[in-house]
Amino acid sequence: MYVHVHFWYNKTIPTLAKIYAVIKDDDSLPYVSETNLYRLLKTMDFEYTKRSRNSALVERDELVVWRQYYLEDIKKYREEGRHVYYLDETWVNARECTNKTWVDKTVKSCHDAFVRGLTTGLKNPTGKGKRLIILHIGSEDGFVPGGLLCFESKKNTNDYHDEMNGDTFFEWMQNILLKLKENCVIVMDNASYHSVKADKIPTTSTKKADIIKWLEEKGEVIDKPMVIPRLLEIVRRIKPMHEKYVIDELAKEHNRTILRLPPYHCELNRIEHAWSSVKHHVKINNTSYKLPDVKNLLLEGIERVNSVMWKNFISHTEKIEKKFYEMDFIVDQMLSAEVEPFVIN
Repeated sequence: MYVHVHFWYNKTIPTLAKIYAVIKDDDSLPYVSETNLYRLLKTMDFEYTKRSRNSALVERDELVVWRQYYLEDIKKYREEGRHVYYLDETWVNARECTNKTWVDKTVKSCHDAFVRGLTTGLKNPTGKGKRLIILHIGSEDGFVPGGLLCFESKKNTNDYHDEMNGDTFFEWMQNILLKLKENCVIVMDNASYHSVKADKIPTTSTKKADIIKWLEEKGEVIDKPMVIPRLLEIVRRIKPMHEKYVIDELAKEHNRTILRLPPYHCELNRIEHAWSSVKHHVKINNTSYKLPDVKNLLLEGIERVNSVMWKNFISHTEKIEKKFYEMDFIVDQMLSAEVEPFVIN
């Protein structure tokens, strides 16, 4: 996502070939073919648009609107002096280790090392082994004391989100809300267990009688026979007024506000920087590859991420937010061939 921002911010129209070239030259990123990059970008709501003689890779309007609302809301909350928390889940593998290390290049072989009384070092373990699923929340004050949820993974899947569910998250949130400051804001992503609906909205698979019942409960008068498509048209019209989430309602009861990140914008979640630091601590110190030892390293890593580091994460993320906001207007200007430059106040 941020590669895309870089192009627009530098007044360069991004194309698939240009983005692929940047990713290909970045050694920190895994290899991906141009075809798979195209597929990935499509799943992230990017599309090609043609304006005049230019073709550009742009995000769908819905995503741009969501991001604009988010950036304006988070700015407003900060100006109001409301304390902002960030929460997220991640994982740590038992065999997590660094894949780079300093080596003595004068050692030419295992035999040479043996003769000189040296070791050739620890071998990297094969596979990832067991893993811990982690949920935490933090702010400029640091991680919230008593906010850590950590448990061993029971499923052999690639997506750690499979380990969480709405009930587990709700129970954790009930406890954590009491530890947060009054009238605070909680930033989170749109994982399914974060977004369990308080009221199930009718869909095309809902029985007709149940659609009518739901509409009447919301005050709609169905005084003549209607086919299902017309009933669902009414549902879509009033849906925004009745679409509520279980977690949002729980937060409101405690005078807290939930603010959801736009999809594919993990770089705007400041806790991601904290997780990066914690995982780095685990990787460089993991020598036993045993889950209990990894958990201890995890706890050490969390303790090391103090309020000073969080403030630095916050400062970095605010710069990214500003770039995103400005980028959307730059895109407008470039694709519309506007003469007057847009200036951010």
